[in-house]
Amino acid sequence: MSDTLPVTYLARHGETAWSLSGHHTGVTDLPLTDRGEQDARRLGERFRGLTFAKVFSSPLQRAVRTCELAGFGAAAEIDPDLVEWNYGKYEGRTSAEIHAERADWDLFRDGCPEGETPAVIGARADRVVSRVRAVQGNVLLFSSGHILRVVTARWLGLEPGAARHFLLSTTSLSELGYEHARSRPVIRLWNDTRHVERSG
Repeated sequence: MSDTLPVTYLARHGETAWSLSGHHTGVTDLPLTDRGEQDARRLGERFRGLTFAKVFSSPLQRAVRTCELAGFGAAAEIDPDLVEWNYGKYEGRTSAEIHAERADWDLFRDGCPEGETPAVIGARADRVVSRVRAVQGNVLLFSSGHILRVVTARWLGLEPGAARHFLLSTTSLSELGYEHARSRPVIRLWNDTRHVERSG
């Protein structure tokens, strides 16, 4: 791999009450838990010595606060395309609750009633990828799990539904880049949470 090619770093927001309980959190603007805030500070330690040409964040407070605690609040630009998937009628519900009514439901295939389809979120992800690739230098993104997974699929030239294969934990760090040339996009690092201490 060439160190001269830019890297796009993906930071998923810290823990919220709903990420902990498994409730779908799209546009509901929840704060971080105390542990989420602690983990966001630890995430910031991973970026020591790195420089970024641009930092972008979702406008939702869980991403903005993670960005601030990681040390990039002053540098960040808000990007509405980084907002989490709009779950429509499934907002605030767990997968188990949804599957009890619709056993074969798959977010990445079906989307959500009165929410976003995979095609719509895929178009948002494409705008993010285009914006990032226009930057000369490394980029750092703070956002939520499902939209970052779709951004990754589109980075690789895959359909939005391929995002189902890319699991992301809260306060995780991932890296997208290239192998040898910009025509060969790759995942350099995925779902790294070594900076986060867990007990129990």
